[in-house]
Formats: sequence, structure tokens, C-alpha cells
Amino acid sequence: MAEARPDDAPVVHDIIGIGFGPSNVAMAIALSEHNARAGGEEAVSAHFFEQQPRFGWHRGMLIDDATMQVSFLKDLVTLRNPASEYSFLCYLKSRERLIDFINHKNLFPLRVEFHDYFEWAAGKVDDMVSYGHEVVGVMPVAGDDGVEYLDVTVRSGEGLAVHRARNLVIGTGLRPLMPENTERTDRVWHNSELLARVGELEGTAPARFVVVGAGQSAAENVAYLHRRFPEAEVCAVFARYGYSPADDSGFANRIFDPAAVDDYFTAPDSVKRRLMDYHGNTNYSVVDIDLIDDLYRQMYQEKVLGTERLRFLNVSRLTDVTETPDGVEATVTSLVTGEQTRLDADVVVFATGYTPADPVGLLGEVADRCLRDEEGRVRVERDYRIATDPGLRCGIYLQGGTEHTHGITSSLLSNTAVRVGEILDSLLDRGLKSASDEARSVADGTAR
Repeated sequence: MAEARPDDAPVVHDIIGIGFGPSNVAMAIALSEHNARAGGEEAVSAHFFEQQPRFGWHRGMLIDDATMQVSFLKDLVTLRNPASEYSFLCYLKSRERLIDFINHKNLFPLRVEFHDYFEWAAGKVDDMVSYGHEVVGVMPVAGDDGVEYLDVTVRSGEGLAVHRARNLVIGTGLRPLMPENTERTDRVWHNSELLARVGELEGTAPARFVVVGAGQSAAENVAYLHRRFPEAEVCAVFARYGYSPADDSGFANRIFDPAAVDDYFTAPDSVKRRLMDYHGNTNYSVVDIDLIDDLYRQMYQEKVLGTERLRFLNVSRLTDVTETPDGVEATVTSLVTGEQTRLDADVVVFATGYTPADPVGLLGEVADRCLRDEEGRVRVERDYRIATDPGLRCGIYLQGGTEHTHGITSSLLSNTAVRVGEILDSLLDRGLKSASDEARSVADGTAR
């Protein structure tokens, strides 16, 4: 439980969570369920800080017909607790759509519907989160046996405040990835901002879009812009001959099983690399086969009718983007011949993926106590806890940024429910109270 510290020190929380995306929402739910079972002094005190003003998950890509690539059963709770009141099925019941969803005979909800589920779940634990609060720094607090607490500095509209934690759970998500030396502007977008940016084009008549990328988001962008602007040409640029289909077969999907995390964690580095090479096509730079077929069908139909608006510049790459007074000049270079094609476009959209936020970027001097591997990557234990020097007694847990140790599910929804359960078990097994707390309890006769 949270406790007031002497000498006007901050209130101490067992856990402070940084970020409140789906992973830390799932963490908050797991804590809430634990507290409901345990109660009293066994309850775990936790608070989360999120810099966004409200919950939001890839809002810029909530295209109205886009569907999830994971089963609804891989929601925030079901694989950990199938009886949870926070499940997607309970959400559907609350929205009076459960029977309709069953009749739909589909494992993959609309993305906008799953986002609404996330918001619904986040709202049920909103007493544990402060929105509009940005964590700007973490400082160690020394005790008799080393660093026993971490002071978390949080900035909000009310200024700076310090909150004290025994453990951190970092879930700061992914950052949009742009090509080197390319900046986002009013004419050069990352796909993460698509819907917000498209709204700025209302009342205009764009003539051409260029979409760069070969993955699911790129294909969705192409299909959406082609449909949304029926007079505009949409040019897709990628280095392949065409989009590659995602391998979502039953055997291949075992890479997302909870047991696969154990396999990956214990495997030698050479096997880790081989597993990623083998199964990257379950998630990276691949597209649902139905969408591939729809785009090809549309392209062929336009060729037959002589109304080609959908163009695919394959085996090519975008080599230059120059803004002009009227738009953007994009240079596309063939990888085979080196021939350059210049396209005058209204907008260039980079669907070039994401990169994990630096997991220790906020930790300041605490980061110096985090151990690294031979390649300079942070070392992470099986329970998602950063390996630290013995003097740091606090637990720092990562939700994301662990692909090098835990495999492909590091930042994916597939294993979120199981992962937060493992983190909670680790916290409870290690004991949430520091050694100095225990000593004080013994001294004043309150030890149980």
C-alpha cells in the first residue's frame, strides 16, 4: 500500500508505471484484480503517468475498415484470466453487441472497435492513472543497503511534482521511424498521423499521393487514399516486386505463443537470429492476403478501363524528397536500372514502421546501474526486469524494447496479458517492500 514517508518525503508507491498504452492498461487491470482478491495490507499500490490528455492507441491509423491482425481472444486479459470482467467479450456485452459479434463469425474485430475496447478497459481503472502528466526524470534514493527507492519527476499543467516508487514498469511504446535525413512536415507524413493529416486536406483536390513502404500499414494507406480521394493518383513505392503475404498459419503462429518466449530467451544468439529470420514474415513488412488481392484486383480493373489511378513502382526506392511551393517532388530510383522517375505529389506518406523508445532514456544516472550485453543492449531477465548492479534494489520492468531477449512479441498485443501476469508474479515473489521497510517494521513491532 502507499505510505507517507517521514521528513516530508513523497508518498511511496509499490509501482509507478510510465506510459498508459495497452500494455500498462493491462498491467493496471492485473493489479486491480490482484488487489480485489488480496485486499488489506496485501494490496499493491500503483500509479501510472501518461503524457497524452486521454487514452489513445495509433489513432492516426484507425481506418474505418481496417481490422486487427490478432484474435480478439488476445485481448488485455483473457490469456491470463479467462474469467476477467475486463475481457473483450465483457466489453461487447456492455455495448450490447455480443450476439451480433458471434453471428459475424470473425476472430478479428475492426481496429476502431478494439480501440474502443481499450478505452473502455482503461476507463475502468482510470483511478490509477494521471493523464496529461509527462515523466521527465528518475533519480535514485539511497538507503542503508543501496538504492531503495526511485524518485520520479512528473511534469503537468500544475508544474513539476516528485513521486517515489519501489519499482517501475516502463511502457512508453513505439516511436514513428522516418528515413535518415527526412523530417515530417505538412507535406511529408508518417502513416501514424494519416487520419489527422487527411482532415487538413478537406476542401482541396489533391492530384497525387506517394506512399513508401511494403507492410500492412503501407497497403492500408494506399487503399484508404485511393478510396478517399477518387480523383487522385496513388503511387506505391517499395523495393519488392509486390506486397508479401503474412504467414498466419497455425504452425507459424506458434512464434506468438507464451511458451515461445521461454524458447527464445534461453536460445543461443545464433538461434535467436535464425528464429527471427524464419518467422519475421509473421509480422514485419507483410500484408494480409485479402488486402493484397483487393489492391491487385483494383489495379487490374483500372488497366482494363484505362483509368489508372493506382500505380505500383516496385523494385524501386524513394531517393529524394524536395518540397516545392505547390507540393513535393519525389524522386524514385529503379533498383535494377538506376533510372530515376520524378513525381510531383501533394503528399508523401512514409509507412516505414516504428522503433522502440529508449527503455532507459528517462532513467538518468540510474541508467548507469543497468547492465548491458556485448552489443551495448540493456540486459533483461526472463521476468522482464532490467538486470542491474546489486546496489540497485528497485525493480525496473520493461513492456517493450525486449525483442533481443524475449523475441517477436516484445511490443505486440499477442502476449500482453501473459506478460503483465509474469511481471506481477515477479514483483510479488521478490517482495514489494525494501529491506529498510522490513527493518523498520521489525523495530516497531509491526512485522507480520
